[in-house]
Amino acid sequence: MSTAAAALKLDDAEYRMFRDFFKSTCGLWFGEDSRFLLEHRLARRLRQLELESFSAYHYLLRREAAGEDELATIIDELTTNETYFFRERSQLRALVDEIIPTRLAQRGGPVNIWSAGCSSGEEPYTIAIMALEAGLRPGIDLRIHASDISRRCLAKARAAEYRETSFRETPPELRARHFKERDGRWLLSEDVRRHVLFTRVNLLEPARFGLLGVLDVVLCRNVIIYFDRETKRRVVESFAERLVPGGHLLLGHSESLIHVSSAFELAHLRSELVYQRPLSGAAPADPRHGAALAALRRAAGGEGAR
Repeated sequence: MSTAAAALKLDDAEYRMFRDFFKSTCGLWFGEDSRFLLEHRLARRLRQLELESFSAYHYLLRREAAGEDELATIIDELTTNETYFFRERSQLRALVDEIIPTRLAQRGGPVNIWSAGCSSGEEPYTIAIMALEAGLRPGIDLRIHASDISRRCLAKARAAEYRETSFRETPPELRARHFKERDGRWLLSEDVRRHVLFTRVNLLEPARFGLLGVLDVVLCRNVIIYFDRETKRRVVESFAERLVPGGHLLLGHSESLIHVSSAFELAHLRSELVYQRPLSGAAPADPRHGAALAALRRAAGGEGAR
């Protein structure tokens, strides 16, 4: 490794160049408070590739032949893909116990569900497990699509083999029923795995959303926190365009649409609050209503914002 490569530092122009590049290509936003993280992880990747400058790496990312694969690699380096089974369980319980049965009663199945930004697959697999436990029939009553921009995460999701950290909220009886231990890891049963279809989707490319069909429910939980406000708006309104009237959007408990979009209104379920696309002719709710989301969830006994 050369001395230059060991001492790589982003200057102001290079920082802005990469900041704007990642925002425009995949929606990731690195403000000044994230500049050191951006510099550190880019520099680590440059050393792995034995490149001498940030400009050379920027050229590599933009070069058509190598750009897509390398973009997927650096996204894995820049993002935190922490997740686990049964995360924010009250919301998933509302999906399985209320949203899906209501949609089935209204127009039959299957209810089309998309886990957007699924990371290593714990979220969509949790939905499949909960649906099976509730007596629902995946493939008949519901279809589960899952996507991520990261190829590495999707490979992990398809392998469906997990460490202990993925089970911090998993009831022991469900782990015993749906997983088998193998060499210190836990392998998900084929009876669950076969009900989730994984595909690679960049949320800034809404043209690819059509591959998923018309949607009844979109889960995009703890994903848009990486986006700036304008990118959040674009992504959320792309979701609205794919959802049927009355379809639901489930965000993370620490996320809301306040000052982001008025394309959805709040839906009050028995023990949860979620966003819902208004029925045809209904006026979207004032986006300021999102300010009350965390407080109302706490009052309803749901998991509070973190």
